[in-house]
Amino acid sequence: MELSHFNEQGRARMVDVSDKEITKRTAAARSSVQMAPGTLAAIKAGRIGKGDVLAVAQVAGIMAAKKTADWIPMCHPLPLTGIDIRFWDNSEDRLYIEATVKTTGKTGVEMEALTAVSAAALTVYDMCKALQKDMIIGPTLLVQKSGGKTGDYALEESGHQDAGGSAE
Repeated sequence: MELSHFNEQGRARMVDVSDKEITKRTAAARSSVQMAPGTLAAIKAGRIGKGDVLAVAQVAGIMAAKKTADWIPMCHPLPLTGIDIRFWDNSEDRLYIEATVKTTGKTGVEMEALTAVSAAALTVYDMCKALQKDMIIGPTLLVQKSGGKTGDYALEESGHQDAGGSAE
């Protein structure tokens, strides 16, 4: 497979999508934050001093998806048509975050979905670090994508946590 992010001199470039078709595109990504059961319980009970952790993390994820091209150098700025961020937990020590991002355009939204869950996870860490500094973020991974020349992709869930209940 030939990578298209390099010019004839072998230097990085932003891919020219001028001739690509406009199609409906979606991507979903997932991350998680592992923490002490007490920290997760405090989030769920709304006992974090900085405020509603899930509400702030949700807004952070949405804002980050919209700004992905500002800090990932080769990403195209995209008009996003939808961003949905969901949270759930395993009732013990891990908060899961999943973002689904949509657009109608010439390039996909995988990076926007990955950026959304990353920013949301970092926001959870930031808001809870006074309680616990050794939280672990990740893994962060693409779960699904549709649309575009390369077609659809879905992560095989073997070995990965399944979506479950809600942390709210």
